[in-house]
Amino acid sequence: MGEDQKAPLLQSQSSHHHHQVKRTGTVWTAVAHVVTGVIGSGVLSLAWSMAQLGWIGGPLAMIMFAAVTLLSSFLLSNTYRSPDPEYGPHRHPSYIHAVNLHLGTKKGNLCGFLVQLSLYGFGVAYIVTSAISIRAILKSNCYHFDGRGAACIFGDAYYMMIFGIIQIVLSQIPNFHNIEWLSIVAAIMSFTYAFIGMGLAVAQIIGNGFIMGSTYGIHTHSVTAKFWLVAQALGDIAFSYPFSVILIEIQDTLKSPPPENQTMRKASTISVLVTTFFYLCCGCSGYAAFGSGTPGNLLTGFGFYEPFWLVDLANVCIVIHLVGAYQVYSQPLYANVEDWFRQKFPESAFVNHTYSLKLPCLPAFGLNFLRLTFRTGYVISTTVVAVLFPYFNQILGVLGGIIFWPLTIYFPVEMYLSQYDVEAWTPKWVLLRTFSIVGFVVGTFTLVGSIEGIITAKLS
Repeated sequence: MGEDQKAPLLQSQSSHHHHQVKRTGTVWTAVAHVVTGVIGSGVLSLAWSMAQLGWIGGPLAMIMFAAVTLLSSFLLSNTYRSPDPEYGPHRHPSYIHAVNLHLGTKKGNLCGFLVQLSLYGFGVAYIVTSAISIRAILKSNCYHFDGRGAACIFGDAYYMMIFGIIQIVLSQIPNFHNIEWLSIVAAIMSFTYAFIGMGLAVAQIIGNGFIMGSTYGIHTHSVTAKFWLVAQALGDIAFSYPFSVILIEIQDTLKSPPPENQTMRKASTISVLVTTFFYLCCGCSGYAAFGSGTPGNLLTGFGFYEPFWLVDLANVCIVIHLVGAYQVYSQPLYANVEDWFRQKFPESAFVNHTYSLKLPCLPAFGLNFLRLTFRTGYVISTTVVAVLFPYFNQILGVLGGIIFWPLTIYFPVEMYLSQYDVEAWTPKWVLLRTFSIVGFVVGTFTLVGSIEGIITAKLS
């Protein structure tokens, strides 16, 4: 082990406050965290992806990405503990810690940058999406009460700010171990709105009296146009699965025995099976209902007409789910930044001291000034970016394209090869390397497709 790889060990030994938290997580709390992180509002765009790929390509692409995600999560869950002769067996509280130890600090820093970038990006996207859903509720109520001819126009910024204020309050929850209840509520919400979307789609199919769609997907005027749409559709599916960014943080909440990687593998398998079943139902029912006219967001396809309360309910569920998802993606980032401050300023009371506050009618909670200022500033910054760039979802596609291959495939494969000293050119080595190369090609293809999508959207 080179000098380059030893330093982080000492750092992670010093961040011992991770180890003082009682870890009580089970398979089911892990599944709740994963489902909250994975089944984002992206599930509503899967019908559109199906429409680009058709009845054969669509389901195949979903199953393929599910398999990739599962393999990657198995590889990752094994890197959570590493035997070290000098320090004894060792837990890694985060993805970045694990990469630091197995692959050295240079790659650790690159991984850290990509992880923080993606966590930040998700935060912004969730603010944008929640504002869209709140606007959809207001629109459907406005059309319902004022008639279809009414001019129902609502801005975004105001609702983004409300969402931001809620997040400032929730961000004071100390760490990942304290948000299990939030994840469980959010997971229930994501099932609710996807079921409503599916139910409305099935009702539409029955109304049509036949199943729409074709084996080849939407017909386009040229092969190039089809090529770009397929790239974007694959991109949407690719980014709607992986949870590698938060996998090790979730694994760090699990109690042992049994060994955490066994529990995590079970949780990953259950989550990926549930997610895939769900994605297939939503994608297929949406495509069967609308065929070539499948909208980008399934819930907007039903117009803002009746049953207006059901569409409203689905949108309320999306907003509640996004409130939880924002926390699931922000808590790891908070922990990384606050750890860094604690190591840099071990003497500072501002950084390290927690004051106990007791307000009437509320349980006592710990107030830490670093947490209060940093997290509030962070939420404000994501809200400002969301207000300035409300078409962030296209940009998220590009961001997803950049991070998909390194975080979901490259780092897990490299850490596994390094940890188990896999010999070069053995069957296992060749398979894992091939997996990584194919992932790189697919990632690049979807990245180029997303960039092309933004350019076309800007020009049109």
